[in-house]
Amino acid sequence: MRDYELIETYISKYFDLGGFHKTPEGSFFVVHDYDYNKFEDLIKDLDELGYVPFMERYAENYRIGIADKKEVGESRVYLNILLFIVTLATTIYAGYQFAGGSVWDGVAFAGALLGILGVHESAHYFAAKKHGVKSTLPYFIPAPTLIGTFGALINVKSPIPNKNALFDLGYSGPLAGILVTIPVLIIGIALSKVVPIAPGNTIFYPSPLMSIFIYFLIPPIPAGYELQIHPILFAGWVGIIVTMLNMMPVAFLDGGHMVRSVFNENIHRIISLAGVLITILLGWITMAVLMMLILYINRRHPGALDDVSDLTRRRKVIAGIMLVVFILCLTPIPTRI
Repeated sequence: MRDYELIETYISKYFDLGGFHKTPEGSFFVVHDYDYNKFEDLIKDLDELGYVPFMERYAENYRIGIADKKEVGESRVYLNILLFIVTLATTIYAGYQFAGGSVWDGVAFAGALLGILGVHESAHYFAAKKHGVKSTLPYFIPAPTLIGTFGALINVKSPIPNKNALFDLGYSGPLAGILVTIPVLIIGIALSKVVPIAPGNTIFYPSPLMSIFIYFLIPPIPAGYELQIHPILFAGWVGIIVTMLNMMPVAFLDGGHMVRSVFNENIHRIISLAGVLITILLGWITMAVLMMLILYINRRHPGALDDVSDLTRRRKVIAGIMLVVFILCLTPIPTRI
């Protein structure tokens, strides 16, 4: 390890150093004590040297690993703008097709959907900024699909310092997105019509959340009839799907971040496999395959740099709320009749 003595000096400045151990997992400095504030100071000191420390429990003690600090490239804002414009066009076209040739319905669909996606990713961005984590602005991804997009994302460009930050980055997007989705659902249900079931139609199964609003906002649908989904309601349905898939407790998805902030790496891996199974049972096979690939390529979620500290009580309450949100968003894949 380069600068071994200097790194050792910095660590011993803050912690009771117990030696340097080499294991099959790598090399670590073993320390006998832990202090949240001291580890934050160590992160700052080693950052100036070009290193990133990470800390976790090690038997009855703790261990600190050292990684080289990655160079962070400059963000290209023009690319964010260009992708947004293209995605706006593809989602308007998708809404136009869904509505049977109405440009204004296409615009309504695109506005509602991009609003949901934009708020979701912006919440991640501001959560990262709050905790001093470097990230890009949201990237919208255009695609020739039924909804005109593969969604949106931000690129996190620096390590996540602690479990509270990891949890905030995980839950902020789904919570903000679902809060925008709810009024979209209400407006969409109000604009939708009850019509006779026609052969060859696609059945969009409602999630428990969507079913609740349908129950209270429209009279019971008689046998042989169905709700003809307005493009805005379709955008709300997609918003629920986006929230559900992002909250799957798998790998580096939003749900995976939340689970990893609550549990250790081994439990996170088991829950990730359960998340893949849930995705398969709901019929979203392509997404399940992608999740398995992510799990195979990234065999472990390293967690936050400080993997010792615990979540605050408020965040534990939010974790319970987000579990309820996840259950309310569970939706099977559509089928044709």
